[in-house]
Amino acid sequence: MRSPCCTPKLTIVLWILAFITWGLFHVVTIEGGLEVAAAAESKTTELKTTAGDPESDGDRVSQTTLPHAASLSELKTLGAEKSAYLEPSHITVDQPRQRDAAIFDQKIKPILNQACTDCHGPYGAEANFDITAIDPDMVNGGDAEWWEEVLAALNNGEMPPPDELEMEDQDRATVVEWLSNEIHFASIARRARESNTSFRRLTKYEYNYALQDLLGQPWDFAKDLPPESVSEDGFQNSSDSLHLSVSQFETYRQLARRALDRVTVRGPRPDLVRWDHRMSDAAAIEERMYQAKIKRLEKRFADDAEKREKQISTSTRLYRNPGDRPYYLNVATGEKARAKWEYNGAQYAIEPVSPTETASQEAADVEPTYVAVLPAGKNSNMTIELGNQIPDEGLLRVRVRASRGPDQERIPSMQLVFGWRATNEGRADVRVSQQDTEVTAVAGSTETYEWLIPLGEIDPRNAERKTSTMGQYPSPSEYIRLVNSSVPKDRDQPADIVIESVEVVAPIFHEWPPKSHQQIFVGNQDNENLSREQEVAYAREILTSFMPRAWRSPVDSAAVEKKVALFEAVRDGCDDFQDAMLEVLATVLTSPKFLYVAPKPITSAEDFIDGEPVTKASSPNRRLADGDLATRLSLFLWCSVPDKRLVELAASGTLHQPEVLHAEVDRMLADPRHERFVQHFVGQWLGMRALSYLAVDKSFTTFDPSLKEAMQQEPSAFFAELLRTDASVLDIIHADYATVNERLAVHYGIAGVEGNQFQRVSLNDEASRGGVLTQAGLLAMNSDGEHSHPLKRGVWILNCLLNDPPPPPPAAVPEIDLADPEIAKLTLKQRIEDHRNQAACMSCHKKIDPWGIAFENYDAIGQWREEINGTPVDASSALYNDQVLDGIDGLKRYLLTSRQDQFVRAMVEKLAIFALGRPLAFSDNAAVDEVTRAVRQKGDGLKTLLHCLVTSELFLAP
Repeated sequence: MRSPCCTPKLTIVLWILAFITWGLFHVVTIEGGLEVAAAAESKTTELKTTAGDPESDGDRVSQTTLPHAASLSELKTLGAEKSAYLEPSHITVDQPRQRDAAIFDQKIKPILNQACTDCHGPYGAEANFDITAIDPDMVNGGDAEWWEEVLAALNNGEMPPPDELEMEDQDRATVVEWLSNEIHFASIARRARESNTSFRRLTKYEYNYALQDLLGQPWDFAKDLPPESVSEDGFQNSSDSLHLSVSQFETYRQLARRALDRVTVRGPRPDLVRWDHRMSDAAAIEERMYQAKIKRLEKRFADDAEKREKQISTSTRLYRNPGDRPYYLNVATGEKARAKWEYNGAQYAIEPVSPTETASQEAADVEPTYVAVLPAGKNSNMTIELGNQIPDEGLLRVRVRASRGPDQERIPSMQLVFGWRATNEGRADVRVSQQDTEVTAVAGSTETYEWLIPLGEIDPRNAERKTSTMGQYPSPSEYIRLVNSSVPKDRDQPADIVIESVEVVAPIFHEWPPKSHQQIFVGNQDNENLSREQEVAYAREILTSFMPRAWRSPVDSAAVEKKVALFEAVRDGCDDFQDAMLEVLATVLTSPKFLYVAPKPITSAEDFIDGEPVTKASSPNRRLADGDLATRLSLFLWCSVPDKRLVELAASGTLHQPEVLHAEVDRMLADPRHERFVQHFVGQWLGMRALSYLAVDKSFTTFDPSLKEAMQQEPSAFFAELLRTDASVLDIIHADYATVNERLAVHYGIAGVEGNQFQRVSLNDEASRGGVLTQAGLLAMNSDGEHSHPLKRGVWILNCLLNDPPPPPPAAVPEIDLADPEIAKLTLKQRIEDHRNQAACMSCHKKIDPWGIAFENYDAIGQWREEINGTPVDASSALYNDQVLDGIDGLKRYLLTSRQDQFVRAMVEKLAIFALGRPLAFSDNAAVDEVTRAVRQKGDGLKTLLHCLVTSELFLAP
């Protein structure tokens, strides 16, 4: 855990470690970069040699060697057996004790004086750090966070440094045990007297999901809100930044009113518009366009027979031999005709047909004369232009009758795109299918594939569709596009999609008025002919139903009557009852009771002593009120407000009971809404926003938008698999399986994976793949798009996976001088080593670089490589504690052997920060330890971790 308030202290401690380990490389930058790099390389080699030398110091060997005989999977078990958390807690969270100051003076201080004060005492305070000056009273003193850093440095073997006086194992154990207990005790004591607030507003995504669940429509109601900032911990839902200004309330009122207008309706059900497009008709349009072109050529070259025949021959060849592009196929003759689309005065547009016709069934019954074939490959799509009559709201239903190609084993995938071309500059293509649809039907057994697309969610729409005329310019027309999204392979492995017909119908409403309207206007009363008295009574009924759901708690009659009074005040200024009612409901959704999360403790007899209220910070029985617990749990696992079941359990006063919470966690994780948690936690935890903005060098010809999308989805798919199976969180470091789709499998060189759906795939136990560390998207986002970036990758693993962020770089950091011919000759690793041995750079880089250099076998897009520009990759480097990380295998081995406790605790911390919506403080330390202890003792399962966290004192307290 790293508290924001201790960042300056962390920087000082790291400077100390930097100065006292300066001798690690035994170099001086007298003659330039080559000497520095050579010395650094020599030290790495020395460490490797020493690690295998039976006559070298035994303690140092134990720090620099890893059990290579064991497999990575076996190391998970071996490393877990050494966990300090397997021992029972000596100091429980609810049992603070009085500290014994004499222990420090008699046992700890002498050890620190002997091992530390030569460099960090009153007469040798390197980096301005005097260990004799920091207060050992962690309850009332101000140096508790410093002691946390000292403990971390001791645990990780970073202090004392390898080339200084070694601390005896027994002395180190004594200091570590004392620090662990004192920090634990101080955390308990300070938690009892301090209050860590998680008062905050809903994030943009939480606000959107809350409206979706409340209003009953899965639409994007918050797209006009700005993106959230990110806290120092990497999360968007931090109480440190989620507040509102007065002016922002008006923005939220407008958004609420717009959302209410969209989910409610007026008047009768709209008439249907339907388009029936058979491929026989589409081929006829294409044939007509071809014949028109031939006539133009005949006319243009009427006086030049040779050129005329040449031009006509070329056009015919292109038309009849489409190559790997989409084409129409004459079922009887096998003749092909190229399938294309262009605006061309709306000549490709098709007219709607009578909505009473049953074209879908007729298409199924009639044997087609032509079919459209979409091979797998770049730009393999078919456009159906529908004109300017597509409605604004309701569902657009698209039905496609399709199958695979003849004798085709591969199952192709299909996407749906909505688009338009108003002008050459004004155009849009928006993928509207959330997931790819697999075309499983075999040739000759065509099946119907369907999409239902909310028209109001398509953005942008063609702004000219209501002002311009069909066939004119700018074009008002819109279209749908069917895309073969399969991964292209060799010709002997086709993934063709054969299409017979397409039917489009809009606007589809499953019932009228829609359920979302009925949920607001309860009883579905006809409100157009109500008297004023009846309107007031109906308004009260609507508010009585709506307000408790929106405010996530029971609402008294006085609050309802205030809104009824508001309705009466605005009624005369509104067009009708519905307009006035929606205006009032918009104020309900703009209330802090909807927009804010304000956890509060329970109020009970236990909260009073001698009739006087006890402050929550000092109460020994602090517990979150069940209503707020329901909100915290739903925001954690659903990123939204509680459902009816959670509200009922909260009202009954039983939600906080462990068995009830366990049951609710299982229920909520079985609900599709838990995918929101997976998406947002994983994205924020791993800092994946950076991948969205990554620009990859054009030299990586295999990198395309589809591969990038797969890279973005892989971490969430992997995390979801861990959660589904309650797999060990150590699988994040290494797993003998991956969760990939065909695109990623090709990128990784994994055989036997087909389709764009993510699936679990078994791997061997080699280090190069498996787990999060080696996922291409995370490696790519921590590159510069052209080259690997060890510094970025090192910072990322320290920050995201070990929760041990390095200090910020000092001012005026010197850049690597690539103009220096000697520097230009160096490998990337050597340049980094040269750079970090400059005084202004060493403190940061010595802590960061070895972690990042271990990834050097991966290029800028996460592909494995053995050499760079003909030179073998050197991915080895040494940590502060002399531990050599020999590539990704060495990194994984070291983490699984020596850093399991740190990693599991980091996972608990990251999940706790996300669950609580606030940074962790020093006072949370003991509670985090208790959750970590429970998780480690129960086998490290991810789902188990969630259960332990939700039932912990940390989660249940305000």
